[in-house]
Amino acid sequence: MKAFLMYRDRDFDPGQILSRKESAPLSRSAEAEASLQQLLPWNEKALTQDLGLDVLCNAMAEGDEFLFDVAKVAVFSSLTDLDTILYRQHIVSDCVKNAELVRSMYQIATDAIESERKNYLGFFSRYPVGILHRAVDVLQIFVGMLKRLRSIADQDADEFSSEGFTNLFAMLRQELSDEYLAEIEKHLRRLRFRGGVLVSAELGKGNKGRNYVLRKPKEDNRSWLTRCFAPKPLAYTFQLHPRDEAGATALSELRDRGINLVANALAQSTDHVLSFFQTLRTELAFYIGCLNLRAQLVQKGEPTCLPMPASARERKLSFSGLYDVSLALSMGQRVVGNDLNAEHKSLFVITGANTGGKSTFLRSVGLAQLMMQAGMFVPADSFSSELCGGVFTHHKREEDVTMESGKWDEELSRMSDIVDNIRPNSLLLLNESFASTNEREGSEIARQIVNALLDKHVKVFFVTHLYHFAHCAFEQKLDSATFLRAKRRPDGTRPFKLVEGEPLQTSYGEDLYRAIFVNEERRSAAQRDLGAPSKGNVSLLWAPSGSDPELVQVARVVKA
Repeated sequence: MKAFLMYRDRDFDPGQILSRKESAPLSRSAEAEASLQQLLPWNEKALTQDLGLDVLCNAMAEGDEFLFDVAKVAVFSSLTDLDTILYRQHIVSDCVKNAELVRSMYQIATDAIESERKNYLGFFSRYPVGILHRAVDVLQIFVGMLKRLRSIADQDADEFSSEGFTNLFAMLRQELSDEYLAEIEKHLRRLRFRGGVLVSAELGKGNKGRNYVLRKPKEDNRSWLTRCFAPKPLAYTFQLHPRDEAGATALSELRDRGINLVANALAQSTDHVLSFFQTLRTELAFYIGCLNLRAQLVQKGEPTCLPMPASARERKLSFSGLYDVSLALSMGQRVVGNDLNAEHKSLFVITGANTGGKSTFLRSVGLAQLMMQAGMFVPADSFSSELCGGVFTHHKREEDVTMESGKWDEELSRMSDIVDNIRPNSLLLLNESFASTNEREGSEIARQIVNALLDKHVKVFFVTHLYHFAHCAFEQKLDSATFLRAKRRPDGTRPFKLVEGEPLQTSYGEDLYRAIFVNEERRSAAQRDLGAPSKGNVSLLWAPSGSDPELVQVARVVKA
């Protein structure tokens, strides 16, 4: 039995690394974590830091570690197959329409796995009789869980229209018929051997037993009264003395030899059914995460939509109301979205006012691309883009605290790693890269690297304060380039909207200076009104209402 809710023809986690990681003992936690890294891309840490992916995955998990791991692997998988993305999108739509039923199915799979874990015999699990006893008990539980799944398939299958759920329910109805389940329960009752074990054997050399075979006992359909008064059949029997430990051991070994094959077969059957529940739970976990995320965004009044992916060979990007989902989840109010229609574009140069929303816009593009290629909805009113071979980020970093290298060396080292791993039709997000050196040198290096990437069919988004680079690129009037600028109102406030426009020489740093270095009277008044502490030469300063979170963070603590 297969779930096939993430792919049409294969499991999402064929090695069941996620399930093994969750159930691994504490002594093997490091090994399990290393196995999980096999499912993640090499630049997972950079993407997580630059795009705020932990915020997204935490929202999907809602405190559940297993959901977090599944969400992380699914978002980082970055599918490049258009059919598989659409396949998942249809399942997501079904999950939104039937959220309670999907959660019920997930809970059934979870309960089945938890029941199997609790049914542990310890020392006795090494013997055939213990293996058989455990397998019978676990399968009895699994049959009850399978009946619950079959009930959902019988009663609610018409509520689902996606190919994934339709095939799953059809499989459950076909392979788990009433007759089949009744036959399983009949065999399980028989395998408890309440009337004893019937074993045949042959005598070999030295009168040693061989060819032990477990026999099916003849069913006695007579009434209990008839059986009580019927004459006993003729047979050779023997009885063990209560203190005959050697005899009891020998008899136990005979019993184990007889049931060894059936115990192993039943244990394999148990593992097969357990594997189905683990796969079903893992694949449903992704959609449960989508439901959790969507519920939080709906509660905040933020829009979501199913994107329209295009072939990787196209150059397509069009969206309206696109916002940074990580920022939306972190703030207590709605965030500003952006609109863009850029067909056949490969280079996007983003300039403009400081704290005008440039970095936020860059994160929103990267997150939306990853969410689309995971088969999820995206945070926008509408979104359409071509598929990318991978998403890469190169954002500015703080100075290396180990002092092993300078900031410029560290930037070039990270860019070298990206160049070694990037491939055609990928998406690269640059945020104030090459700003660790002077303007002329940084602009020239940026020009050469960006041109080389464009020649290799890489789509580049570049947030930069390098005016020389941005202006020279604008003057070339490339058909494949779009220039965006963070808006600034005449009074210096930021609407956090990006519009197409020529790069300007100024980033309006004086606005930031005024917002942070206010006069002493306003600072003191703010401290009195807000009860803000002032300790030593550090004070909490005032920031304008509605300021960009980056501005608020900068203004949080400065030297008095």
